[in-house]
Amino acid sequence: MKDKILNWLNLILVVDVFLVLFGFGWFAIAVIGQATGVPLGLDLWHQLWQPLFNPAIGILMGGAILSGVINWVSRKFQSNQ
Repeated sequence: MKDKILNWLNLILVVDVFLVLFGFGWFAIAVIGQATGVPLGLDLWHQLWQPLFNPAIGILMGGAILSGVINWVSRKFQSNQ
């Protein structure tokens, strides 16, 4: 059961990492476009920041901490047995 939960958590974290990287790449390109006068969607990115990218970063950090804690507790109990 624990392995199945960890596999699902890891899958969600992998997808979330790519979403965060996509958001960062889009932001960097849009800022460069804004500086050169080419509209590349910075306004849309700002609209999606609060409902999409901000929670994705939070889920990524929380999931990484949760995964680390689960692995640490699991190793701690296995070493005691």
